[in-house]
Amino acid sequence: MKIGHNPDTATALSKAAANKQQAKAAAPAPAAEEAAQGAPRAAAGVPVTLSAAARGVDATKSTADFDTAKVKAIKAAIEKGTFRVDAEAVADKLLANAYETLSHSRG
Repeated sequence: MKIGHNPDTATALSKAAANKQQAKAAAPAPAAEEAAQGAPRAAAGVPVTLSAAARGVDATKSTADFDTAKVKAIKAAIEKGTFRVDAEAVADKLLANAYETLSHSRG
């Protein structure tokens, strides 16, 4: 027998879970009731409004997030084995990103 293990509690919990499952099976789901009635119900909740800044985020986003020509050129260079990574540029960008992240977290 395990320490702290009470067989009566385990039996009671399993019976409660079985009763809950039976109750769920007996009651039709709200979505099923709605579909059967064919009448849409209003969704319960709080109305949501977006700020002008939030609405502008999607509008200012360009359709192309990257330069496809540059991606093709880099892919070709990798396939040819001529692509070289500029370690100094990578390090500079990592440091700049870390500085930006830290300055935002400090507030």
